[in-house]
Amino acid sequence: MSIRVVLADDQALVRMGLKALVDSERDIELVGEAADGEEAVAVVRATCPDVVVMDIRMPKLDGLEATRRIAADPNLTGVRVLVLTTFEVDDYVFEALRAGAGGFLLKDADPAELLRAIRLIAAGDSLLSPSVTRRVVEAFAARPGPAVPKTSLLADLTQREREVAALVGNGLSNDEIAERLVISPATARTHVSRVMGKIDARDRAQVVVFAYETGLVAAGR
Repeated sequence: MSIRVVLADDQALVRMGLKALVDSERDIELVGEAADGEEAVAVVRATCPDVVVMDIRMPKLDGLEATRRIAADPNLTGVRVLVLTTFEVDDYVFEALRAGAGGFLLKDADPAELLRAIRLIAAGDSLLSPSVTRRVVEAFAARPGPAVPKTSLLADLTQREREVAALVGNGLSNDEIAERLVISPATARTHVSRVMGKIDARDRAQVVVFAYETGLVAAGR
């Protein structure tokens, strides 16, 4: 079964290049394109893709707000957003993760890396470029958080679940978490799933944001 993708970027040449890349893969299918944020939301609602490759800076509606609207739509709960950005440290990247993006990738990433990112995010493994993501989160974690503080949700997590959330926040995979905590990979996956359910996270990227916002992971560590 193909991974259905929508491309959203205001530069026609960029879209053309991404389209050619996606079309070259048997397991990835392009189902829509958009040149601005408003069009992106409309196309996503019409096609309900698996992954949206979303540029941050677009006219009419930027990628941040488009991502927020997609994440807030109950009919699009299965849609994952992969944000493309030009800069490693970009104010919008952390806000995009808060808004519901599953991860992000630099625009100058290798074609193979972009394809891998699409496949990963479609599978729910979400957080991409962990070292870069961590730097962005560390840089902006101290900024004002969302309207509803999430610190109170810590009380719903067991001590082991807090440990797991902190390790996800540090960019560890399920296998790495299992090795660190001396548990099976299946148990690690179960813990991660339970954490996501308790904090109402769409994916691992949201767990990373939660870990920093609640102090489970401190900036600079």
